[in-house]
Amino acid sequence: MEMKELNTYALQALAEAGAEKAETVLSNSEKTEMNLENGELKLVRTTVDHHWRLTALRGQQRGSMSINQVTAEALSPAVTEVMAIAAASAPDPAHDIAGYQRPKVFRKGETNPNLELMFQRLKTFTQEVSTRFPRIVLLSAQLDFTRSTTHFQNSNGVDFTVEQGAYNFSVMFSAKEGASSSSFNYSGFSVLNLEEELLNGGSLRILLDQADQGLAPRKAPGKFEGAVIIAPDCLEGFLHSLLGITISDGPLITGASLFKDKLNQPGASPLLTVVSQPLGPEIAHGYFITDDGYEAQNTTIIQDGILKTFLLSLYGANKTGLPRGVNDGGAFVVTPGQQSLAEIIKGVKKGILLTRFSGGTPSLNGDFSGIAKNSFYVADGAIQYPLNETMIAGNLISLFQEITAVSREQVNFGFALLPWIASQGVTIAAQ
Repeated sequence: MEMKELNTYALQALAEAGAEKAETVLSNSEKTEMNLENGELKLVRTTVDHHWRLTALRGQQRGSMSINQVTAEALSPAVTEVMAIAAASAPDPAHDIAGYQRPKVFRKGETNPNLELMFQRLKTFTQEVSTRFPRIVLLSAQLDFTRSTTHFQNSNGVDFTVEQGAYNFSVMFSAKEGASSSSFNYSGFSVLNLEEELLNGGSLRILLDQADQGLAPRKAPGKFEGAVIIAPDCLEGFLHSLLGITISDGPLITGASLFKDKLNQPGASPLLTVVSQPLGPEIAHGYFITDDGYEAQNTTIIQDGILKTFLLSLYGANKTGLPRGVNDGGAFVVTPGQQSLAEIIKGVKKGILLTRFSGGTPSLNGDFSGIAKNSFYVADGAIQYPLNETMIAGNLISLFQEITAVSREQVNFGFALLPWIASQGVTIAAQ
């Protein structure tokens, strides 16, 4: 039985078991990867992964589970377990599945990997790094081509198929000279094809150059409140955190979100415009359907500081009475500003250029703290020196409300297109 037939069979099996509404999502992916360790090609392999999610609604009760055995034999006990989970769950009238939409097949990217070109790009990357950044040590690098197929069906007649292929590159590195070495850093990006050399992707050139400068990190000069320039490499994480505590299901359902009454009102600096573009031409690694079964659309989240949408699922919308979001967020495209990064740095009296951040989930009021890594102390309009791991703390909501500049330069990671942003009011302290 082919994948599509197997998924349809699962939908029928749930109905026969007593599900009044049902949803089945069957995905498989094939990854072909090449790995480097310490500058040498160590591994070439292809792996296959399967994922099958079954969901059943009976009355106001819901059961859902995932399995990785995609066979007719594995289906029967899984259906029995899903129905048992539903029977044991608390009734909730907000449970539902996506309504009917016209069946559709979505396709993006190449079908098969170009193995010869993958090897050549990886080889050229190591040679260029060795030549242009002689103090850089490549700890690991992985280039893969991943092809995935997903079948999404439900008992309301939703029938979507998604076929996607993309190349993904990730690298970990540090700088070393004699007995001195920098802390490690990492980055990566996704592309639809390998027309460009790997060194031109994402922010790799910038990060490799920064690592080259980071051999003698020093402590921050005591504890102070200053400016922060957030690099594209960690801006995506800050955006996910901000939206997660303000406009997603959890905080809006509980009423704890500080943005619950801010739709079409100011929520951030007027310098900030954030669009979620899973279908955007700049986004290689986007998505076509939402987790709750709707065809995804691009949407503006924040426009000139004004909150334009919530990112509620179907369940969250039913629970709150607020509009459902037209996508799941992510795939961020942040509109560039008027100043260059160099001009933004010149405007900083005392602060930090934040390139990598490690911290926990911020509280619902926006307070956060964590460690700045691979970052730089900035004073009197210039980068002074690389920093040892440094504590920073502030309020996430205030951070985005107090933006003072957005760079005109952007970095395309394939899953996001982001500039540098500068803000103020962050506490910086040496460990």
